[in-house]
Amino acid sequence: MRIPLAYISIILIWATTPLAIKWSGEGPGFLFGVAGRMSIGAACVVTLLLLMRQRLAWHRKARQTYLAVALQIYGSMLAVYWAAQFIPSGWISVIFGLSPLITALLSAIWLRERSLTPGKLLSYGFGIGGLAVMFGSALQFGPEAVLGIAGVLVSAFLQSASAVWVQRIQAKLPALSQVAGGLLLAVPAYWLTWWLIDGQWPESLPPASLASIVYLGVIATTIGFVLYYYVLTHLAATRVALITLLSPVLALMLGHTVNHEPLTMKIATGTALILAALVMHEYFDRVTGYLIRKTTAKCLRSSE
Repeated sequence: MRIPLAYISIILIWATTPLAIKWSGEGPGFLFGVAGRMSIGAACVVTLLLLMRQRLAWHRKARQTYLAVALQIYGSMLAVYWAAQFIPSGWISVIFGLSPLITALLSAIWLRERSLTPGKLLSYGFGIGGLAVMFGSALQFGPEAVLGIAGVLVSAFLQSASAVWVQRIQAKLPALSQVAGGLLLAVPAYWLTWWLIDGQWPESLPPASLASIVYLGVIATTIGFVLYYYVLTHLAATRVALITLLSPVLALMLGHTVNHEPLTMKIATGTALILAALVMHEYFDRVTGYLIRKTTAKCLRSSE
């Protein structure tokens, strides 16, 4: 029961995260927003470690795992915060829907998983088609929107690479320790990046920005990341990535309803193609395999 509950919680958190990311950077800037979020998250995670009397392991595999997690917490999140300046929040979740496909490709290369079957390859075609439609829609909003989509794609790739890397290391660390170690590496990198590129302390924080930073730090970072790595420890990376099957639809509806973001036919079509790619990626080979086995069994019975 714990794993399904964690899975559902991640879906809800990921559906609300894109809008909170967009709001958190509208006042103080995206670098301060993400650095503030991760700092709050690090404080919460370290507090939990102290309360639970857990110590961070520092053996070789543990250090490698923290570095892999930091790739997601710093690299992936920095890219998506930058991209959120240029595109509607709902698009972030939709484009992130391609992460199962990216994860499967990386798993085939890095973990030697059997993830490049005909059904998987066909799903890649649908995913690329949906992405092409999203790029076409972005052109209507200007060249910056295209940059935004490219930024989210980079973020999705880094998150997928991080997930596969963690599974390759197989350090078997508690989820809380993985997040804590990753944050301890990522937070100094964030503030150094902020100081080098911006360095201006915001004169004021709009209520929506402040609330978003706190929500992202306490809920999305502390609870969301811990649940994510907890589920990742117990399920295959490709199955964990399928969380993005439901969150894009919820994120689009939330952005359209709450933030009055556009929801055109092209956006709906691109979203549908990407979701169809995810469904095909997960179920096409299973269904065809079942039909082949059923047909073979029927032929054998008739030949008798």
